[in-house]
This record gives sequence, C-alpha cells and structure tokens, in this order.
Amino acid sequence: MGKHIHLLSFLIHSPINHTMLSWAHKDDRRLEMMGDIHQWQDYARTLERGLFDGVFFADTPGVFDRYKDRMDEALKYGLCWPTHDPVVLLSALAAATERLGLAATISTGPHHPYHIVRQLSTLDYLSHGRIGWNIVTGHLRGEHRAFGLPEMEHDQRYDRAEEYMQVCYKLWDSVPPEAILADKERGEFADPAKITQVQHHGEYFDCETVSPAWPSEQGRPVLFQAGTSPRGLKFAVRHADVIFAIQPELASMKKFMTDYKAIAKEHGGGREPGIALGIQAIIGGTEEQAHGLAKELEDRIPLEAGLARLSGTLGNDFSEFDPDKPIEELATTGSQGLMKAMTRGFEGPVTIRQVATRYGMAIGKPQLIGTPEQVADQIEHVWRETGCHGFNLTPNINPGSMEDFVDQVVPILQKKDIYRTEYSGKTFRENLLEEAA
Repeated sequence: MGKHIHLLSFLIHSPINHTMLSWAHKDDRRLEMMGDIHQWQDYARTLERGLFDGVFFADTPGVFDRYKDRMDEALKYGLCWPTHDPVVLLSALAAATERLGLAATISTGPHHPYHIVRQLSTLDYLSHGRIGWNIVTGHLRGEHRAFGLPEMEHDQRYDRAEEYMQVCYKLWDSVPPEAILADKERGEFADPAKITQVQHHGEYFDCETVSPAWPSEQGRPVLFQAGTSPRGLKFAVRHADVIFAIQPELASMKKFMTDYKAIAKEHGGGREPGIALGIQAIIGGTEEQAHGLAKELEDRIPLEAGLARLSGTLGNDFSEFDPDKPIEELATTGSQGLMKAMTRGFEGPVTIRQVATRYGMAIGKPQLIGTPEQVADQIEHVWRETGCHGFNLTPNINPGSMEDFVDQVVPILQKKDIYRTEYSGKTFRENLLEEAA
C-alpha cells in the first residue's frame, strides 16, 4: 500500500454509466453530454481539479442481446446503447487537460494489434504520455455478432490475447527514442540501424512492419486489465500496470487481494500490479438524504432492465427463471457460480430480483452511502483493510455526483493526508504508479 490513495473515474460513453436509467433523473445531463464535447471537457477538468489519476472508459461495442434472445430491453432503456467510441472522445479530453490520464477499453477481438498500437500510440504522443488501455478479450455476444466474429471459448480468448500482446510489445519496442534524429541540417529524420522491423508469424497474427507512431514520453500506454478468473488473473499479472477488480463487499475484496497476490507470486515474474477496486459513492448532506437518493435511483430501475444487462454480461437468459425464487433453488449449472459471487453481502436467501437490482445500480460495485465525511471514512477503511492501490469510482447522476465528490470528499481525504495535493509527474504512468517509481 502506497502513501496515497489513487483515484480513477469509471465511465461509459453511453446514456448511462453503471446506474440504469440515471439518464432519466431530472438532474442528470448525460444525454446532453452525448452530443456536446464541451460538457465532456468540463467533466475532465473537474477530475483534474480533483487530482484524479485518470478517467477510465469501459466499453461494450455491441448490444446486450441475451435476455429473451433479443435487444429490445437494451434499446428501450438505453442500457449502454448507443455505445459511442470512447477513443474518439479521448482526443477532446486531452486537449482540455494537462495532467489527467485518459484510458479506454478496447477489445482484442475485432482489432489487429497494429491498429490498436497505431491508434493509442498516436494519442499517447499527442497528449505527452497520458493514454491508457484497458485490455479486454471480448465476452459479449453482441460484440461478436456486430463484427461478424465467432465466439471463442474463455481460455482460448486469453491464449489469443497473449500473442496479441507479444505483437504490441514488439511494435512499441521497435522504434526507441534515440532512433528519431529529426535533423533538419542533414535532412535525416531517423536512423534505420536503430529501428527493429517486426517479423511476427504466429498462430493468430501476422505482422511485418515497424511502429507507426512516434514514441511517447511514457514509452507506451499504461495497461489495465480486469480479468478475475484464474486464467484472466494470470494474464493480468503478466501484462497490466494496474488491475481493475469489482468485488461487492469488504470480505470478498480482501479474499481477492489474497488470491491475487498468490497468482502474482507464481505467474507474475516478479511483477505485482496495483489493484484498483470499483466503488460507487452516493453523497448527501445528511445520511438520510444519501440513502434517500440511493433508494430513488434504485426504484427507477425496471426489473427487466436489470435482468437484460445481467443476462448479457453473464451469458444466461434470466427471463427463463422465476425472479423471486432463491438462487439456490434454480435448476441451472451455467450461471450459479457467477450468480453466487453477486450474492455476497445479502442476508438470508437471495433472489434473482435482488441481484438484478444490485447489478442495475452499480454492476456489483459496493456503494459507499452517506455524508462526505462518512464516504471519506469508508474509502479510507477499505483502502487500509485491503492494501489496494486505489479505486475506480463510478458516478450515478452525471456530472453532479462527481462534482460533489471532488468538492466535498477530496478535501477530506487530503486533510487525512491520504490523497495528493498536487500531481507529482507529467505522464499517466508517473502519476498512477508514483509509489512504484
């Protein structure tokens, strides 16, 4: 555990973030933001004013289509649809900020490694080393259907991703900074002798070229990964600078940290990436006001909206089950393991209705509800108990909930001397990994 808590803002470039139908709240401006770069830039400046390490965009480049084997509920309720490209948005946010890191989720499924390296390294160079990439292997059926790709078995996706990263590293390493001469007097831009041509011919990819982008101030984008299966964690400890994890309550967070450290020791090759835990803060002037807002947001979520998103993520059609039956009584083997992971923190028998509601509010992230002082205390408690690197914070009402956090919670964390009062570095990597430097 470092000296300071590190914070990222967890976003989606869609009508909602992670709280379903938040776009319909009277104070929410997300629909306006979808068509206004300037409002997104204001949001980024708020995060930079709050000294956040970065903004972290999740992405679902397809439509949830498992529930009743159709897209209707996802379209009807705006469940991460429309799903606008987050990478395009990063350029605008980079232009409006100076220190804020900017990370986007991009799936290895439909894109060749060369494309990703070209796209992200261009942004990384333009932003003076402030870009990050959340590596996902693509689990959503809607994504595969959108790109016309066959669905791959879970572990095979990670096998393919291992080779994917080999190609990316070769491209990033092919042009070292000293190879760029930019000598106007002699008219020589680069020294070919210092550039390595990539010659990769593998099981999944072929690539013969050099990096298409100028090397950035941080060398390559910061890498994130969110695999929580044993196979996913093995991949994460080998490649990620920071691992993002969603665990619904403190006990499961602590167990995750223990399991992760064991996998890192065995498979990390000496690497132990930091862990950013997902949380959602709901802030009120009083504890009662905060809980009232949480209930207001929860009551707005239709059951079928929660079930549609849960079905898409877990790959099971939950329209086939009685939502009020205890999960233990469900006649299914395909989803029980994942469903039980979502039941931690409840008392007594748990139903699909309860799990779908929880998922609809924050996709399983714990909610820290209370006054600014209570939220700050809860953040400190989780940080000290788990030893995590920091938190990936998802808003509810946009952008107001994040403005409240920056204006009301950040000063309390600073007063506790557990949060920075200024940026220590210029690049995303320098700020996010300052204790490891």
